[in-house]
Amino acid sequence: MKFAICQELYENLPWVEQCRLMAAAGYRGIEVAPFSIAEDLRSVPAGVFSRMRAEAADHGLEIIGLHWLLARTKGLYLTSPDASVRRATSDYLSFLADVCGQLGGTVMVFGSPQQRNLLPGVSREQALEYAVEVFGSAAGAFAAAGVTLCVEPLTPKETDFINTCADAVQVIERISHPAVMLHQDVKAMLGAESESIPVLIDRHRDLCRHFHVNDTNLLGPGMGSTDYHPILAALQRSGYAGWVSVEVFDYSPGAQFIAESSIQYMQRVLSEL
Repeated sequence: MKFAICQELYENLPWVEQCRLMAAAGYRGIEVAPFSIAEDLRSVPAGVFSRMRAEAADHGLEIIGLHWLLARTKGLYLTSPDASVRRATSDYLSFLADVCGQLGGTVMVFGSPQQRNLLPGVSREQALEYAVEVFGSAAGAFAAAGVTLCVEPLTPKETDFINTCADAVQVIERISHPAVMLHQDVKAMLGAESESIPVLIDRHRDLCRHFHVNDTNLLGPGMGSTDYHPILAALQRSGYAGWVSVEVFDYSPGAQFIAESSIQYMQRVLSEL
Protein backbone atom coordinates (compact mmCIF):
# COMPACT_ATOMS: atom_id res chain seq x y z
CA MET A 1 0.00 0.00 0.00
CA LYS A 2 1.40 3.39 -1.07
CA PHE A 3 1.12 6.29 1.38
CA ALA A 4 1.05 9.96 0.42
CA ILE A 5 0.18 13.15 2.28
CA CYS A 6 -1.55 16.38 1.29
CA GLN A 7 1.15 18.99 1.77
CA GLU A 8 -0.87 22.09 2.65
CA LEU A 9 -0.34 21.43 6.35
CA TYR A 10 3.28 22.42 5.61
CA GLU A 11 2.19 25.37 3.46
CA ASN A 12 4.24 28.03 5.26
CA LEU A 13 7.54 26.16 4.87
CA PRO A 14 9.87 26.29 1.84
CA TRP A 15 9.17 23.49 -0.63
CA VAL A 16 12.49 21.73 -0.04
CA GLU A 17 11.85 21.68 3.71
CA GLN A 18 8.35 20.30 3.11
CA CYS A 19 9.88 17.49 1.07
CA ARG A 20 12.49 16.76 3.73
CA LEU A 21 9.86 16.47 6.47
CA MET A 22 7.43 14.34 4.46
CA ALA A 23 10.20 11.95 3.47
CA ALA A 24 11.47 11.79 7.05
CA ALA A 25 7.98 10.80 8.22
CA GLY A 26 8.01 7.87 5.80
CA TYR A 27 5.84 9.06 2.92
CA ARG A 28 6.66 8.43 -0.72
CA GLY A 29 3.95 10.55 -2.33
CA ILE A 30 2.96 14.22 -2.14
CA GLU A 31 -0.48 15.56 -3.01
CA VAL A 32 -0.26 19.27 -3.78
CA ALA A 33 -2.85 21.97 -3.08
CA PRO A 34 -2.43 24.57 -5.86
CA PHE A 35 -3.20 27.46 -3.47
CA SER A 36 -0.03 26.57 -1.55
CA ILE A 37 1.90 27.64 -4.66
CA ALA A 38 -0.25 30.56 -5.87
CA GLU A 39 -3.93 31.55 -5.93
CA ASP A 40 -3.89 31.13 -9.72
CA LEU A 41 -1.25 28.80 -11.12
CA ARG A 42 -1.32 30.64 -14.44
CA SER A 43 0.73 33.33 -12.68
CA VAL A 44 3.56 30.91 -11.82
CA PRO A 45 6.75 31.34 -13.90
CA ALA A 46 7.84 28.61 -16.27
CA GLY A 47 10.22 26.15 -14.71
CA VAL A 48 8.77 26.21 -11.19
CA PHE A 49 6.84 22.97 -11.61
CA SER A 50 9.74 21.00 -13.07
CA ARG A 51 11.95 22.28 -10.26
CA MET A 52 9.40 21.18 -7.64
CA ARG A 53 9.27 17.74 -9.24
CA ALA A 54 13.05 17.43 -9.25
CA GLU A 55 13.40 18.57 -5.64
CA ALA A 56 10.75 16.09 -4.54
CA ALA A 57 12.57 13.31 -6.39
CA ASP A 58 15.80 14.30 -4.64
CA HIS A 59 14.05 13.29 -1.39
CA GLY A 60 12.70 10.02 -2.80
CA LEU A 61 9.23 11.53 -3.25
CA GLU A 62 6.76 11.46 -6.11
CA ILE A 63 4.22 14.23 -6.66
CA ILE A 64 1.07 12.17 -7.16
CA GLY A 65 -1.35 14.92 -8.12
CA LEU A 66 -3.42 17.92 -7.08
CA HIS A 67 -6.45 18.60 -4.88
CA TRP A 68 -8.36 21.69 -3.63
CA LEU A 69 -8.34 22.60 -7.33
CA LEU A 70 -10.41 25.79 -7.20
CA ALA A 71 -9.77 26.92 -3.61
CA ARG A 72 -8.87 30.64 -3.41
CA THR A 73 -9.40 31.15 -7.14
CA LYS A 74 -11.61 33.96 -8.43
CA GLY A 75 -14.32 33.81 -11.07
CA LEU A 76 -14.43 30.02 -11.33
CA TYR A 77 -17.45 27.89 -10.39
CA LEU A 78 -18.45 24.35 -11.34
CA THR A 79 -22.22 24.81 -11.19
CA SER A 80 -22.60 28.43 -12.27
CA PRO A 81 -25.59 29.20 -14.52
CA ASP A 82 -23.28 31.55 -16.46
CA ALA A 83 -21.89 29.67 -19.46
CA SER A 84 -18.80 31.90 -19.60
CA VAL A 85 -17.93 31.01 -15.98
CA ARG A 86 -18.36 27.31 -16.70
CA ARG A 87 -16.16 27.62 -19.77
CA ALA A 88 -13.48 29.45 -17.78
CA THR A 89 -13.67 26.76 -15.10
CA SER A 90 -13.28 23.98 -17.65
CA ASP A 91 -10.34 25.81 -19.24
CA TYR A 92 -8.63 26.22 -15.86
CA LEU A 93 -9.10 22.55 -15.03
CA SER A 94 -7.54 21.71 -18.40
CA PHE A 95 -4.62 23.97 -17.53
CA LEU A 96 -4.26 22.31 -14.13
CA ALA A 97 -4.09 18.92 -15.82
CA ASP A 98 -1.09 20.12 -17.80
CA VAL A 99 0.52 21.43 -14.59
CA CYS A 100 -0.23 18.13 -12.87
CA GLY A 101 1.53 16.30 -15.68
CA GLN A 102 4.55 18.62 -15.44
CA LEU A 103 4.74 17.83 -11.72
CA GLY A 104 4.62 14.12 -12.49
CA GLY A 105 1.13 13.66 -11.07
CA THR A 106 -1.65 11.46 -12.40
CA VAL A 107 -4.70 12.42 -10.30
CA MET A 108 -6.64 15.61 -9.64
CA VAL A 109 -9.22 15.52 -6.85
CA PHE A 110 -12.19 17.81 -7.36
CA GLY A 111 -13.53 18.77 -3.96
CA SER A 112 -13.72 22.59 -3.88
CA PRO A 113 -17.05 22.78 -2.01
CA GLN A 114 -17.29 26.57 -2.16
CA GLN A 115 -17.10 26.46 -5.95
CA ARG A 116 -19.83 23.87 -6.41
CA ASN A 117 -22.62 24.74 -3.96
CA LEU A 118 -26.03 25.27 -5.55
CA LEU A 119 -26.48 28.94 -6.42
CA PRO A 120 -29.89 30.65 -6.07
CA GLY A 121 -32.25 29.44 -8.78
CA VAL A 122 -30.08 26.46 -9.78
CA SER A 123 -31.76 23.10 -9.27
CA ARG A 124 -29.87 19.93 -8.46
CA GLU A 125 -30.53 18.56 -11.95
CA GLN A 126 -29.26 21.76 -13.56
CA ALA A 127 -26.15 21.63 -11.39
CA LEU A 128 -25.61 18.04 -12.47
CA GLU A 129 -25.83 19.08 -16.12
CA TYR A 130 -23.38 21.94 -15.52
CA ALA A 131 -20.89 19.67 -13.76
CA VAL A 132 -21.09 17.13 -16.58
CA GLU A 133 -20.49 19.95 -19.08
CA VAL A 134 -17.46 21.36 -17.24
CA PHE A 135 -15.75 18.05 -16.53
CA GLY A 136 -16.74 16.55 -19.87
CA SER A 137 -15.34 19.51 -21.82
CA ALA A 138 -11.98 19.08 -20.10
CA ALA A 139 -11.85 15.28 -20.20
CA GLY A 140 -9.78 15.23 -23.39
CA ALA A 141 -7.22 17.53 -21.79
CA PHE A 142 -7.11 15.31 -18.70
CA ALA A 143 -6.43 12.27 -20.85
CA ALA A 144 -3.81 14.07 -22.94
CA ALA A 145 -1.92 14.99 -19.76
CA GLY A 146 -2.15 11.45 -18.41
CA VAL A 147 -4.33 12.67 -15.54
CA THR A 148 -7.56 11.35 -14.04
CA LEU A 149 -10.02 13.85 -12.57
CA CYS A 150 -11.53 12.25 -9.46
CA VAL A 151 -14.91 13.55 -8.31
CA GLU A 152 -14.98 13.84 -4.52
CA PRO A 153 -18.23 13.48 -2.56
CA LEU A 154 -18.30 15.73 0.52
CA THR A 155 -20.56 15.94 3.57
CA PRO A 156 -23.67 18.16 3.71
CA LYS A 157 -21.78 20.29 6.25
CA GLU A 158 -19.38 21.26 3.46
CA THR A 159 -21.55 21.42 0.36
CA ASP A 160 -25.07 20.75 -0.88
CA PHE A 161 -23.97 19.19 -4.17
CA ILE A 162 -22.48 15.68 -4.59
CA ASN A 163 -22.60 14.33 -1.04
CA THR A 164 -22.43 10.58 -1.63
CA CYS A 165 -20.55 8.17 -3.83
CA ALA A 166 -23.82 7.52 -5.67
CA ASP A 167 -24.12 11.25 -6.40
CA ALA A 168 -20.60 11.30 -7.85
CA VAL A 169 -21.28 8.18 -9.91
CA GLN A 170 -24.21 9.99 -11.55
CA VAL A 171 -21.79 12.61 -12.86
CA ILE A 172 -19.17 10.05 -13.85
CA GLU A 173 -21.61 7.82 -15.73
CA ARG A 174 -23.10 10.73 -17.68
CA ILE A 175 -19.64 11.83 -18.80
CA SER A 176 -18.57 8.24 -19.52
CA HIS A 177 -14.89 9.02 -20.04
CA PRO A 178 -12.00 7.05 -18.48
CA ALA A 179 -10.31 10.30 -17.39
CA VAL A 180 -13.19 11.15 -15.01
CA MET A 181 -13.49 8.76 -12.08
CA LEU A 182 -14.36 8.55 -8.36
CA HIS A 183 -12.51 9.72 -5.27
CA GLN A 184 -13.36 8.33 -1.82
CA ASP A 185 -12.62 10.11 1.47
CA VAL A 186 -13.05 8.51 4.89
CA LYS A 187 -14.31 11.62 6.70
CA ALA A 188 -16.75 12.37 3.89
CA MET A 189 -18.13 8.84 3.82
CA LEU A 190 -18.53 8.81 7.60
CA GLY A 191 -20.46 12.08 7.43
CA ALA A 192 -22.69 11.50 4.40
CA GLU A 193 -23.28 7.80 3.78
CA SER A 194 -25.73 5.38 5.37
CA GLU A 195 -23.64 2.30 4.55
CA SER A 196 -20.29 1.23 5.92
CA ILE A 197 -17.03 2.29 4.30
CA PRO A 198 -15.99 -1.30 3.44
CA VAL A 199 -19.30 -1.78 1.60
CA LEU A 200 -18.75 1.44 -0.36
CA ILE A 201 -15.15 0.53 -1.19
CA ASP A 202 -16.28 -2.82 -2.57
CA ARG A 203 -19.24 -1.38 -4.50
CA HIS A 204 -17.18 1.27 -6.26
CA ARG A 205 -13.95 -0.68 -6.68
CA ASP A 206 -14.09 -0.33 -10.48
CA LEU A 207 -14.43 3.47 -10.38
CA CYS A 208 -12.32 4.60 -7.41
CA ARG A 209 -8.93 5.96 -8.43
CA HIS A 210 -7.87 7.85 -5.30
CA PHE A 211 -8.45 7.55 -1.55
CA HIS A 212 -8.12 10.07 1.31
CA VAL A 213 -7.64 8.97 4.92
CA ASN A 214 -8.58 11.13 7.92
CA ASP A 215 -11.24 11.17 10.65
CA THR A 216 -14.34 13.08 11.67
CA ASN A 217 -12.28 15.09 14.18
CA LEU A 218 -10.43 16.60 11.16
CA LEU A 219 -7.16 14.87 12.11
CA GLY A 220 -5.34 11.93 10.59
CA PRO A 221 -6.03 8.20 10.78
CA GLY A 222 -5.46 6.82 14.26
CA MET A 223 -5.99 10.26 15.79
CA GLY A 224 -9.76 9.87 16.16
CA SER A 225 -12.29 7.15 16.89
CA THR A 226 -12.36 5.43 13.48
CA ASP A 227 -10.92 1.91 13.33
CA TYR A 228 -8.94 1.55 10.12
CA HIS A 229 -8.60 -2.23 10.21
CA PRO A 230 -11.80 -2.85 8.18
CA ILE A 231 -11.03 0.10 5.87
CA LEU A 232 -7.51 -0.94 4.88
CA ALA A 233 -8.61 -4.57 4.69
CA ALA A 234 -11.38 -3.57 2.27
CA LEU A 235 -8.92 -1.65 0.12
CA GLN A 236 -6.67 -4.70 -0.04
CA ARG A 237 -9.59 -7.00 -0.93
CA SER A 238 -10.77 -4.63 -3.64
CA GLY A 239 -7.41 -4.70 -5.38
CA TYR A 240 -7.05 -0.93 -5.01
CA ALA A 241 -3.66 -0.01 -6.48
CA GLY A 242 -3.72 3.76 -6.05
CA TRP A 243 -2.32 6.02 -3.37
CA VAL A 244 -3.70 6.23 0.16
CA SER A 245 -3.29 9.90 0.96
CA VAL A 246 -3.54 11.59 4.37
CA GLU A 247 -5.64 14.78 4.31
CA VAL A 248 -6.23 16.70 7.54
CA PHE A 249 -7.93 19.98 8.37
CA ASP A 250 -6.87 20.60 11.97
CA TYR A 251 -3.16 21.37 12.10
CA SER A 252 -3.05 22.27 15.79
CA PRO A 253 -1.09 19.18 16.99
CA GLY A 254 1.70 20.15 14.60
CA ALA A 255 2.29 19.10 11.00
CA GLN A 256 5.09 16.63 11.63
CA PHE A 257 3.35 15.00 14.59
CA ILE A 258 0.23 14.51 12.44
CA ALA A 259 2.24 13.14 9.52
CA GLU A 260 4.22 10.69 11.65
CA SER A 261 1.28 9.56 13.78
CA SER A 262 -0.91 8.92 10.73
CA ILE A 263 1.54 6.79 8.77
CA GLN A 264 2.75 4.88 11.83
CA TYR A 265 -0.84 4.00 12.72
CA MET A 266 -1.62 2.79 9.19
CA GLN A 267 1.56 0.73 9.04
CA ARG A 268 0.63 -0.88 12.36
CA VAL A 269 -2.88 -1.64 11.10
CA LEU A 270 -1.49 -3.26 7.96
CA SER A 271 0.84 -5.41 10.05
CA GLU A 272 -2.17 -6.65 12.03
CA LEU A 273 -4.35 -7.62 9.07
